[in-house]
Amino acid sequence: MSWIVALLILSALIFFHELGHYSAAKFFGVYVEVFSIGFGKKLASFNWLGTKWQVSAIPLGGYVKMKGQDDLDPTLISNDNDSYNSKKPWQRIIILLAGPFANFLLAWFLFYAIALGGPKALSPVIGMVSVNSPASVAGLQKNDRILSINGEAITQWDELSDSIMSSTGNLTLQVQRANTLQFITLSPRISESTNMFKEKIYKRMVGIAPSGQTHTLHLSLSQGLVYASKETVDASLMIFQSVQKLITGVVPAKELGGVVSIVQITADATQYGWMSLFFFAALISVNLGVLNLLPIPALDGGHIVFNLYEMIRKKAPSEAVITQLTIGGWVILLGLMSLGLYNDITRLMQ
Repeated sequence: MSWIVALLILSALIFFHELGHYSAAKFFGVYVEVFSIGFGKKLASFNWLGTKWQVSAIPLGGYVKMKGQDDLDPTLISNDNDSYNSKKPWQRIIILLAGPFANFLLAWFLFYAIALGGPKALSPVIGMVSVNSPASVAGLQKNDRILSINGEAITQWDELSDSIMSSTGNLTLQVQRANTLQFITLSPRISESTNMFKEKIYKRMVGIAPSGQTHTLHLSLSQGLVYASKETVDASLMIFQSVQKLITGVVPAKELGGVVSIVQITADATQYGWMSLFFFAALISVNLGVLNLLPIPALDGGHIVFNLYEMIRKKAPSEAVITQLTIGGWVILLGLMSLGLYNDITRLMQ
């Protein structure tokens, strides 16, 4: 049952992406011939508002087929007033950006729903103190709760960590130990660590680790807006960095996942309640938005590059160049999808 829910969630995320393209195209008067969820053989369809809406057999994405625009054959163009090609480059760019924008917007709403539902946060309670660390020398102990740093209130472990890393001198911590309050001064030390990509980094640390204790955040409507915006931006930056690290070889190719991994993670999330499901759905939605902005000709980002070229040079790239680059883009895209699927199968077998 959880896998069915996962596939429905993935289809919904794809639907919103394509709905962004569809809405922008209709706004600029472009005739949309087909709105499809999935590729390949058509399973079911109906006509509405002059467009054929359909569900296809291969749930690996979706597409909106606009008049005069066909990725499989870039030479099939139309100069009619209601065609994609007849629109100005800036209008086409908005149509292309509307898909990823819809994914970012959907992620924001999902994060906002989480904010109003009372998300969990890691409490600033110490679970471990390293030997001979600044924290140990200063007298911090396990189960100490950090209330403030240099007079600034601390309510979450992330705030504690950020304050330490961004500090420039000594820190004065207000600490709750059992039923007593203490003030402890220490000086962070630059130490070696690793980031989420397992790269070696150096940052200011004091030698403490969280206890794992959590608490519920009770956010107002306005605080929810800030929470949703921050989570959406942070997720976007994380995925942009992940793509960069994958391209530069920091993240090995074997870490690349495909649609099976996406469905499996979403299916697992369904077992932990709606908040967990919304969180991973938001991450996947941001993922779709970011990946579609990559400058690969088969993706929205590639088409945006073509239109930017036309805006700058005042003429469109030649059909031969577009065709060759589009074929190359499909080769890259299918290669990445195949690698992701191979990695998925390998993980399942292991």
